[in-house]
Amino acid sequence: MKQNHRLPPSPPSLPIIGHLHHLGPLVHQSLHDLSTRYGPLMHIRLGSVSCVVASTPDLAQDLLKANDLTFSYRKHTLAINHVTYGVGFAFAPYGPQKERVNMTEELLKLTNNVISQMMMSIRCSGTDSEADEAKVIVREVTKIFGEFNVSDFIWFCKNIDLQGFKKRYEEIRARYDALLEKIICEKEEMRKREQKGKDGKRKDFLDLLLDVFEDKEAQVNITRNNIKATILDFFVAGTDTTAVTTEWTLAELMNNPHVLEKARQEIDTVVGNKRLVNESDIPNMPYIQAIIKESLRLHPPIPLLIRKSNANINVRGYNIPSGSLLYVNIWSIGRNPQHWESPLEFKPDRFLEIGGSSLDFKGQNFKFLPFGTGRRSCPGVNLAMREAHVVVATLIQCFEWNHVDDKHGSLNMKERGGLTIPRAVDLVCLPSLRPNCPNIFP
Repeated sequence: MKQNHRLPPSPPSLPIIGHLHHLGPLVHQSLHDLSTRYGPLMHIRLGSVSCVVASTPDLAQDLLKANDLTFSYRKHTLAINHVTYGVGFAFAPYGPQKERVNMTEELLKLTNNVISQMMMSIRCSGTDSEADEAKVIVREVTKIFGEFNVSDFIWFCKNIDLQGFKKRYEEIRARYDALLEKIICEKEEMRKREQKGKDGKRKDFLDLLLDVFEDKEAQVNITRNNIKATILDFFVAGTDTTAVTTEWTLAELMNNPHVLEKARQEIDTVVGNKRLVNESDIPNMPYIQAIIKESLRLHPPIPLLIRKSNANINVRGYNIPSGSLLYVNIWSIGRNPQHWESPLEFKPDRFLEIGGSSLDFKGQNFKFLPFGTGRRSCPGVNLAMREAHVVVATLIQCFEWNHVDDKHGSLNMKERGGLTIPRAVDLVCLPSLRPNCPNIFP
């Protein structure tokens, strides 16, 4: 049913141009003249643009004070957009800028900062910092670690670099080594200064490793290469995997808006809009937990669990010789229709139903092994899951999400190869603050 809007008085108009023919070179004078005839509050149409003209102090107060938020934007013309490069502050829309955000890069930066801060007390700065370089190297490491190198499998090719792998991994190693040497040397100099000044600064993980390295009476002796390798282990295990999990989860939520809305309702009920969600809220959010589990089912951080046997064994009547590689396809298991109903659908509710609610990612149920199982399961699962739950819940709580990845309505969910399985294309979004976010952000 069409609504009738009562607009302020208006002069006669013409088709298409509206009231443009009433305006002379001095627009303010033309509007003044019109207001003397049609009143202090007047409606005009400039082409297809609706305009309201106020010409008295009391109307100015009503419109600019009582409705301050409503009229907080400024006029934006083609000239303004061009001359200010489209990003000028003075004419920008009121509120947070709505612009494209590469969530692939931002999530990787976030997880990298968490590990960098824990390990070495450094952070990504957006410039050429050590943490930024570490982030780039880690992604290159996870990519080359998951690629198939013929020289690893055909014995007479062992010393032949058929695919250029040797050149690549030597270059990665050289860059990583130089970076770690720089960081370690800076840390050693800092420790010397602090020791002289008797500074009681809190230690990071690199400090603890150097304590053992420098202790000649330590029960376990470690080398400088041990330190570098340990730090690389933490970066590879704790940076790319967590970022990939969070990115896939966000992508699935944008492809399934009913799931996103249900998650948002749970967060609003448990947390409200007066504060940000925090880690202690997660146990009270079963649906958020189910979303993470469902994302891990469809997109395990490492799709293939690879082991190597050290003895001859017999499994179901088959002999498996010592030295055999074992590939457990966690990705395939999570999509097996014999174990999962509608396996290709993103249905977090399956983890809330009887039989699904008891499934966790600790490796006790072999149809759900996102972090492996047994003595070589991922040691960082608790840290990764604490981080992923809080990050995903915060992104849901604070932002509306729109993607710019695909023109056909759904995100491109193709995968890229490597040790981890990131999306084939970066996740680029147009996030905007939810209406209740002014109550959350100062």
